[in-house]
Amino acid sequence: MRVIFLQDVKGQGKKGEVKEVSEGYARNFLLPKNLVKLASDGNLKTLEVQNAAEVKRKEKEKEDAGKLAVKLGEMKVLIKTKAGEGGRLFGAITSKQVAETLASLGVKIDKRKIEMDEPIRALGVTQVVIKLHPEVKAKVSVHAVEE
Repeated sequence: MRVIFLQDVKGQGKKGEVKEVSEGYARNFLLPKNLVKLASDGNLKTLEVQNAAEVKRKEKEKEDAGKLAVKLGEMKVLIKTKAGEGGRLFGAITSKQVAETLASLGVKIDKRKIEMDEPIRALGVTQVVIKLHPEVKAKVSVHAVEE
């Protein structure tokens, strides 16, 4: 019996897949729990439309991330902080501070998307990578200046 999976079923299939399963398994377990629906012509057509809409949405997301990456590449993030001798900071500039400064400039980015191996501990310019999309990354110049 051909069915379309509505949810992931361990060992059988993932959501959106069309597979052949035994008739008894489908009628007694999968259908009563609404894990699948029969693979009729109408249901297959609906699945195609949903998949096309999903692909279109993902492309738009990637395009928007690309535009934001260009905008971020042109920005200079200025963070004022206290520093001691030799340009060493008292404390450090973390991804949270970079995210807050970006938010004050009108760009809302989650601090977990900012990739910093370690916090900024010295005055000057540092390039920080921001992961906007699985395929799109942006580089932002972070300027640490003394108060």
